[in-house]
Amino acid sequence: MIKGRGRPLKTFYNIFFHFKRGLPPLFLNMQLIKSPSHLILTPKEELENQLLRMEKAGRTCYQSEKGEVTKETAEKFIARLIKLGHESVIEHSQMTVKFFDCSRGFTHEMVRHRLASFSQESTRYVDYAKDAKGEAEVNLNKFQIKFVAPPHTNNEEPILLEDGRKFSFAEMLTECEKFYRALRIAGWLPEDARQILPTAVKADIVVSANFREWRHIFKMRLTLAAHWEIRGILGNLLDEVQQVLPAVFGDFAEAGQDKNGLRYFKQVKAE
Repeated sequence: MIKGRGRPLKTFYNIFFHFKRGLPPLFLNMQLIKSPSHLILTPKEELENQLLRMEKAGRTCYQSEKGEVTKETAEKFIARLIKLGHESVIEHSQMTVKFFDCSRGFTHEMVRHRLASFSQESTRYVDYAKDAKGEAEVNLNKFQIKFVAPPHTNNEEPILLEDGRKFSFAEMLTECEKFYRALRIAGWLPEDARQILPTAVKADIVVSANFREWRHIFKMRLTLAAHWEIRGILGNLLDEVQQVLPAVFGDFAEAGQDKNGLRYFKQVKAE
């Protein structure tokens, strides 16, 4: 298995703050994701062996089988097919990746790629009101739910509401978690209480797709216009697969950084 943590998205971790609206001073431990990560579940040897299968499949089209098929011949053959736009041949492949500590917003975007298979952390069956031993928490100030926040914002900055009250982003996430835990203690099932959880809630997901679909995902999600979270996460994955499968993914190159310092990419046409 190939594990890659890559570049952090520059978020905050363990932010402490207190309420000042007539409540007793109370420090709350808000858990915001510091950095997502990924793990390529398909072994490196298996990924490389798929190159040989793709060459054999591709040469069937032209009845051009000759000599021994090796990693070197396969890389050259596949790179030429991609240059010519004959990418159906690289569909004879699969790569499975697990993404850790991403938001539900990230998973919502990933599952829109139809030609893939997904297994996602469930908010119906994962009971955030229970501790590691499976016992329901009664301390509403003990936090266990993780959230993903924009890396380029001040999560503690008070935001003025139209009714005159002020709340920070971190405070609102805290309230969501406290209310979720209160609903569970009141007897609500996880599948009902989850309705209060925001898009920022942490979710792990496993994604399986063939190489052509992964290329499509990179093409769509690594542009400057793509959302910062999915662009950062998939940019780290691209770094990894370019080392293992340069013939398949080597035509993507870093094109620059956005105003917040996060990379974006473009496809480079082969000569």
